[in-house]
Amino acid sequence: MSLASIGVPGLIIILVIVLILFGPRKLPEVGSAVGKTLAEFKKSARDIIDDDEQPAAKETKKTDQL
Repeated sequence: MSLASIGVPGLIIILVIVLILFGPRKLPEVGSAVGKTLAEFKKSARDIIDDDEQPAAKETKKTDQL
């Protein structure tokens, strides 16, 4: 089950629940925190992928030099 299969009605229900839990005054803070968390997660994931690709690139250069 992916996030894309939630649909519009599911998103509306989730937004209403979040609004009830946090209230309208806390909503901007919650949105900002979620945005920062996602940005940090993407950055970390990119760093991990780059770290995995670098050793493979070094091995390719070594075999090309032989």
